[in-house]
Amino acid sequence: MLNWKEVRRLATEGNHPPPRTVRKTEAEWRELLTPEELHVTRMHGTERAFSSEMCAVFEPGRYACKCCDTPLFDAATKFDSGTGWPSFGEPLTPEVVAYVMDRSYGMERVETLCNVCEAHLGHVFPDGPKPTGLRYCINAVSLRKMT
Repeated sequence: MLNWKEVRRLATEGNHPPPRTVRKTEAEWRELLTPEELHVTRMHGTERAFSSEMCAVFEPGRYACKCCDTPLFDAATKFDSGTGWPSFGEPLTPEVVAYVMDRSYGMERVETLCNVCEAHLGHVFPDGPKPTGLRYCINAVSLRKMT
């Protein structure tokens, strides 16, 4: 199980090898994604807080990367953080999420990426519930709810 110390180590020393790799050209991503999905996932943008009804969805299931369909999170670890973005306590498996230190905007955060296609997902913070203590704050447009 990941914890904050391990997340920071991965962000600074290197991530787990991905289970597979998906790479596309910018033109290919533009054909597959909406402008907002492209902005968030490929240009490291952020959707507006509380802009998705996904924050209030807590049915069983899994959430996959919008860009490459890699399963990333299980609904069993999803919780209402009150932040306006879907929040999870841990990824489905350690190797599906990559971590990068983000020192933009005068702060230090840990960015989360899909480890398969390098899509920007959001950030992870050390203020989540037990057992991990982690809060994966994820842009809803970077996810697809699997049935």
